[in-house]
Amino acid sequence: MNRDEALAIVREFVQNENLINHMLAVEAAMRAYARKYGEDEESWGRVGLLHDFDWEIHPTLEQHPMDGAPILRERGVPEEDIRTILSHAAEQSGVPRVTLRDRALYAVDELTGLVTAVALVRPSKDIRDVTVKSIKKKWKDRAFAAGVIREDVERGCAELGVDLWAEHVPLVLEAMQGIAAELGLDGRLAG
Repeated sequence: MNRDEALAIVREFVQNENLINHMLAVEAAMRAYARKYGEDEESWGRVGLLHDFDWEIHPTLEQHPMDGAPILRERGVPEEDIRTILSHAAEQSGVPRVTLRDRALYAVDELTGLVTAVALVRPSKDIRDVTVKSIKKKWKDRAFAAGVIREDVERGCAELGVDLWAEHVPLVLEAMQGIAAELGLDGRLAG
């Protein structure tokens, strides 16, 4: 399955552009981690892109992503990709995070939301103006982007074996900055 086919699945099931942007951000971060570890960038990006494709049709943790797995199978998504997607909700799905790719998906998922929120509160609304320091400042403010489960990010970093501030945040931020226009975070929202 190639990226265009995966994106077609996303577009078929997701109407909310913010959710699509989240999946694009996770895809970019996963591709960056694949490059870092010398892994297959296409498969890592694909699971990032598809990981929340079913959130609008299965919007509870009792359903997502488990009820989306059969749809992915019907669409020809490789079983190992489905297993990784299920592992990002290991507590609900019962599928443990065992591979490096599983751990990376879990680690980047919540963080991309925080990075997006930091970009959106900047006057420029441009992710390219966001720094690790500005993310760290907002990280400490639990009322900011309160829906971002910071403990999941920390647990993900521990499972992945990377330092949150020296490695993880810079890598995810740079990946997202690389697709600023695709995320709509290139300043066009400033006004």
